[in-house]
Amino acid sequence: MKAYESIQNYPSRLREMTNYAVREVKKVCTQIGPRESGEEGERKAQDYVAESMKNVCDSVEKEEFDVHPKAFMGWVVIDVVLLLISVIGFILCRFDFLGAAERPVSILSLVLSATAVVLIIGEFLFYKELLDPLFPKRTTYNVVCTRKASGETKKRIVFAGHVDSAYEWFYTYLGGGKMLTAVIALAIGSMALNLVIDVIGLFDIPSWLNITTLVIAVITLIPIGMCSIFVHWSLVVDGANDNLTGVFASMAVVRFMEANNIRFENTEVVAVSTACEECGLRGAKAYAKKHIDDGVETVFIAVDTLRDYDDMGVYNKDMSGTVTLDKQVAAMLKKASETAGLNLPYAKVFFGSSDAAAAQKVGIKSAALAAMDPTPARYYHTRLDKADNLDPKTVEAGINVMLETAFLYDTEGLKDEY
Repeated sequence: MKAYESIQNYPSRLREMTNYAVREVKKVCTQIGPRESGEEGERKAQDYVAESMKNVCDSVEKEEFDVHPKAFMGWVVIDVVLLLISVIGFILCRFDFLGAAERPVSILSLVLSATAVVLIIGEFLFYKELLDPLFPKRTTYNVVCTRKASGETKKRIVFAGHVDSAYEWFYTYLGGGKMLTAVIALAIGSMALNLVIDVIGLFDIPSWLNITTLVIAVITLIPIGMCSIFVHWSLVVDGANDNLTGVFASMAVVRFMEANNIRFENTEVVAVSTACEECGLRGAKAYAKKHIDDGVETVFIAVDTLRDYDDMGVYNKDMSGTVTLDKQVAAMLKKASETAGLNLPYAKVFFGSSDAAAAQKVGIKSAALAAMDPTPARYYHTRLDKADNLDPKTVEAGINVMLETAFLYDTEGLKDEY
């Protein structure tokens, strides 16, 4: 059975769920506001989700985990400091100001540049917890809302959106995705150039090359310095689209089933409000580690930023394209989108990551559903991501695809092709 065949007046019931999701997003933005990862605002929002879902689920659980929330974006500040010291040391060496200390300082400059590269690759590209011990620890929790199977539970489908919101990214707000991309490209290029000239600086080189490397070092100070204001640490955004839409669209799936007295015989349906996605997917990772050994076949679908209708897609590549999500789960989502009348394309997260990558890396078969301008959009991680910037049409399309995915999984399970 397909979702649209499950009840009479499916379109009107789908619209009810859309109205519910939009209403809840607005309520959280108004009554709770920004939700910094691991902090009080996030926990208040999780408490609200749990309380609002307790009468429509068989169980609502808060699953605690520890996190160092400022570690993830903290690498930006640390990299800026490391690279500035490295460049200044390199310049001093090129001007022969250091005498016998020139060789040790040259080596130190290289070590600092290399460390900066390791941090950006480890923390941002692969979401490793390299810096966590340097930052304060917090305790927060995921909220897990479950609709059990009527009989023996043989499989489980999880829809997850993250409740936390990001610190503002200054350059996205200032000039949109194109400026953000330009600043990042310049910063990465400068980092690479510094590493190269630091290696060159260890050797005796002709004067023309010495002058060239000195000029390069001075020029790279500009984009490195620009990165010092990349994150607006004092401003946590509302995150209405990114990603309260994902949270309440996920909850809408369970609510739809409860409101229409639908319960699968052998398939458990779970809606998860994850915490701490914006600080390195920590909530999704905690959820996956806790449930990987449950003994029930589980698929995990991250739902993120249901805002830009024309950019909606099924994500089968994640974590800046370094993680391949599950082929079968992605195929199931795509088939469900066809049933919903959308026929969504496959897409990849070429910059950043979604909760699906965290679950997939732990071992749970995962894919993602998202609808955001990949440029990225100007509201992405900025103060413009407010409740008055929602698009109900896109939220409705997302819920429709999710419902069809749940019914397809219950009916046919996972396949390579549908």
